[in-house]
Amino acid sequence: MNKSYEVEYCNLEIRFDRRQIHHLVKDLIQAGYSLYWSENDTQFFVSIRTGRKLVKLRFERIHDRFKMIGDYIIKDEKLSALLEKLINDARGHAVVKRMKDRQIVIESIMFGEIIRLVEVSGMEHRIIYQKKTLITTEEMIKAFQSKRAEERIPVVLIELDYELASLHEAVQEGRLEDAEQIKEKLSRLRCEMLQLEI
Repeated sequence: MNKSYEVEYCNLEIRFDRRQIHHLVKDLIQAGYSLYWSENDTQFFVSIRTGRKLVKLRFERIHDRFKMIGDYIIKDEKLSALLEKLINDARGHAVVKRMKDRQIVIESIMFGEIIRLVEVSGMEHRIIYQKKTLITTEEMIKAFQSKRAEERIPVVLIELDYELASLHEAVQEGRLEDAEQIKEKLSRLRCEMLQLEI
């Protein structure tokens, strides 16, 4: 193992569901890590032993999904590779700093893809790669100023309440065909709600 190996993960934002956390835990166990996890109403923690160090990954609960939060310094190449696979698979965002021999390589990752790569040596920095932007600054400003999601969320919540009440009524009255149609509507509304919250 490279003794000087060190990677820092900053501004991590990875959103995923419980199934993906279970896959991560399974991958860590298969890779030979000793770990344990705990959970409360707002957070889920996975603590991983790497030699003498303990790395504690934190996941914040957002309704029925999770968001990985925090900054991490990883000195284990295998764990680093697993974390980068997670960022890529979940199409997450992060700033990754790789330290090696007085040199730092900084990767800016958005939606699981490197958009900028910068090499820093002492006082000098050099842009190795920068992805061309497909969106103009004006389009970005419009997107940030858009209130569509904020206005749509309360409407979707009302629709969900109404459909849940209708489902309850249909089940009580034995209208199974109506209940199935309502379940389909609820599924569509749930998907829309998840997209609006992201």
